Amino acid sequence: MVELRSSSERGYTEKGWLKSYHSFSFADYVAPEHINFSALRVINDDVIDGGGAFDMHPHSDMEIITYMVSGSLRHLDDMCNGNLLKAGDVQRMTAGTGLMHSEVNADPNEPVHMLQIWIMPERNGLVPSYEEKHFTDEQKQNRWASIISNNPNDAAIKINQDMRMLASDLSTGQSLACDLDISRSHYFYIVRGIVKVDGKLLKSGDALLINEEQTLYFTAEENAEILWFDLP
Repeated sequence: MVELRSSSERGYTEKGWLKSYHSFSFADYVAPEHINFSALRVINDDVIDGGGAFDMHPHSDMEIITYMVSGSLRHLDDMCNGNLLKAGDVQRMTAGTGLMHSEVNADPNEPVHMLQIWIMPERNGLVPSYEEKHFTDEQKQNRWASIISNNPNDAAIKINQDMRMLASDLSTGQSLACDLDISRSHYFYIVRGIVKVDGKLLKSGDALLINEEQTLYFTAEENAEILWFDLP
């Protein structure tokens, strides 16, 4: 089964300093048919205006991933982490038994574009923890780069769930195969650009939800950035 979720179907929140598109039910966007897909609970596609901020707020029992697309984001938390995240940086917080954090656009003039992704953990009550890594354009160029994984042998950020998150920057005219394990669920999100898959054109914000497909081929109609979630 292949299901296309169009970008136009997402929820939307605007707070003056924030423009946020919700792929899953979140806050005031209530969508009972889109609560989660396997362990994937949230994809919020956020643009934060210069100087805008999510002030200090709590989380618990969730694996929270920040995927930076552009701009500079200042992260602070009560685990004594204080970091500046930029394009290519990926951050994972295990909220577990509870943590507090804030996210602030570090530039007063330029916007931040980021994805905030929530993964339901393998179990509740985990000890809170933090990890971040930078992934270069070269690592993702016209190939799949593993950026989040529960495999200890994978040079990716670790996560407390049986899943992987991979990313690719696909150049115009280039194609990329994707061999899928039919025993698992797969979710693809187009961060930017336009790709063709099985004769269909997908643009920024579109998603594919897949079960029981074996092979997909992505061809970039223009430079594109794609995320692949390999899920239980």
